[in-house]
Amino acid sequence: MSAAPSPALRMSGQDWLLLVVLSVLWGGTFFFAKIALAEIPPMTLVLGRVWIAALTLLVALLAAGIALPSSAKVWGAFFALGLLNNVLPFNLIFWGQHQMPPATAASLASILNATTPVFGVVIAHFLTKDEKLTPRRALGVILGFLGVCLLLAPKLIGAATQDAPPALGVLSCLSASCVYVFAGLYARRFKAMGVTPLQLSFGQLAASSALMVPLAGAIDRPWALPPPHAAPVAALVGLAVISTALAYILYFRILARAGATNILLVTFLVPVTAILLSSAFLGETLGLIHLAAMALIGLGLAAIDGRLLTWLRRRLT
Repeated sequence: MSAAPSPALRMSGQDWLLLVVLSVLWGGTFFFAKIALAEIPPMTLVLGRVWIAALTLLVALLAAGIALPSSAKVWGAFFALGLLNNVLPFNLIFWGQHQMPPATAASLASILNATTPVFGVVIAHFLTKDEKLTPRRALGVILGFLGVCLLLAPKLIGAATQDAPPALGVLSCLSASCVYVFAGLYARRFKAMGVTPLQLSFGQLAASSALMVPLAGAIDRPWALPPPHAAPVAALVGLAVISTALAYILYFRILARAGATNILLVTFLVPVTAILLSSAFLGETLGLIHLAAMALIGLGLAAIDGRLLTWLRRRLT
């Protein structure tokens, strides 16, 4: 996701702890999704995710005594953001993850999702006046895309391996990362509308729920499917409440405390926590080519962020 530049703010110990917790919540997205997708189709899963998350945030709004937005203009913007930030990327990620080899599905989807800042610096260069591409950021983009190419290397050279991710699945997850960037750029307008973070979180999820009802109904026809077992239902609830509603609340809290630049550090941590969760509880294992690809994407993110390079430069001079 992309965000407007903000003054550099220092990260306290509590901020770092919150950032690690957020990475676990978002890393759990891919863990929960893999369990739920075993019996729940992707679009129905998205509908359940945004509907339950919106209901959870509505309870939070009422408990906090915060009024719901009433402006038609604001709700129109909520629907546009819901499409960009939830409906399109959630469907793309879940469909792409559903196509991945079972032994690596959650881990690979999380690695591909980490390319969001890579797309962000390219798109922001053309669509904004204050986030232009620099040589350092260009290096990060190159490294990030090399990591993606490495993931697809077996397909590109025609080597048929069991763990090689399908090109369409990879493209679907990468498309979600790209859409997230446009969502971040669009979300800038809410600051001028006087919408609070909790109102914004609820509004976009409520709008997403309304958008997903006809889509899931027409394509998945969930009422005609056999009822899922307890594990997929529990995973859906975890996905909605923990990895969506609670994650949004925590995300905006860190954003207010530490700034937009510092919160991007979560991008480094999400694939790590997703891989650890998938390895510990789902039995996923990554090959050397997958780990090398994650390392390249991680180096690309480090170059885009710039702080690691600055720290190394100071230590060496």
